[in-house]
Amino acid sequence: MKSFLAGESSPVLFGAALSNIGVRRLLDAMCELAPAPTPRTSVEGDARPVAAPFSGLVFKVQANMDPAHRDRVAFVRVASGRFERGMVLTHAATGRPFATKYAQAMFGQERETVETAYPGDVIGLVNAGALRPGDTLYADIPVSFPPIPSFAPEHFAVVRCKDAGKYKQFRRGIDQLDTEGVVQVLASDLRGDQAPVLAAVGPLQFDVVLHRLEHEFGARSELDQLGYELARLTDESASAVLAGVRGAEVLTRRLDGALLALFADKWRLNAIARDNPSLRLDPLLAGTVV
Repeated sequence: MKSFLAGESSPVLFGAALSNIGVRRLLDAMCELAPAPTPRTSVEGDARPVAAPFSGLVFKVQANMDPAHRDRVAFVRVASGRFERGMVLTHAATGRPFATKYAQAMFGQERETVETAYPGDVIGLVNAGALRPGDTLYADIPVSFPPIPSFAPEHFAVVRCKDAGKYKQFRRGIDQLDTEGVVQVLASDLRGDQAPVLAAVGPLQFDVVLHRLEHEFGARSELDQLGYELARLTDESASAVLAGVRGAEVLTRRLDGALLALFADKWRLNAIARDNPSLRLDPLLAGTVV
C-alpha cells in the first residue's frame, strides 16, 4: 500500500466491461485502495486544507448525456469544505458567481440529486456552459488549482463536414468537443476554419469525434489523415522558415493562441532543427497544459 500511495506500483485487474466480468472487483478495489482526501496544492504553491471552505476542481465536461434534454454536465471533485446544493460559488477563471441549483450524483445512466458533498466526492453540475476541464470553483477564500495536464498529440487529421448545409451544426459540435477535451482542435491558416485540424494521442479519439458529430449534432463528417507524428511549440518567426519545407506543417494555431509546428517524424524534425538552430521548437511533454 505504501508503494501504491507513493506512485511506485499499480495493481492490475483483468476483466471486461461489456460482458460484466471483473467490474465489481474493480469497483471494490477502488474503494479499498483509493487514498483519503488530502490538502490540494494551488497554483501559488499553497496547500488548501481539507477543512477549508469549499473548493473543487472540474475534471471533465460531457454534453448530451441525456439526449432528451441535450444537457451539459461538469464533473467536479470536491477538494475541501462542504458542498450544499444551491450555494453560490465563484468561478476562479472569471471571478463570476456560479449557482449550483442543479447538482447530481451519477452512476452509469442513473442520476440522483445531491444535497451535500464532502472532500473526495464527485458532483455533476448540470447546464454548466461556462465551465471547462481544469477550472476551479470556490467559496469564501479564493483559490485556483493547477490546470489538468494532457499528453502531447501524436496523430493529426483534417475533419470536414460532408454536408455543407450542416456546417453550423458541424462547427457547434467541433467547438463542444474541443471544450470537453475529447481532442485538441487546431486552426490552420492553410486550410481555414471549415477544415480544422484535430490532434489526438490515439486514433480512437477520431472515431469518437466522427460518431458524436453524426449522432449528437447531425453533421456527418470525414477525416483526412495527415502524415505528422510530432508537434512542437514555436513562434511567429517559424512561419517563414517552415514555409514550403517538406515534411513540416507551415504553422498551426491552437485555439488558445499557442503556435504549433508539425513534423512527419523525429528525423525530419532533427534535420530542420539542425539547419535552423535559432528556430524555437519546444517539446510538448506529457504534462503540458492544453
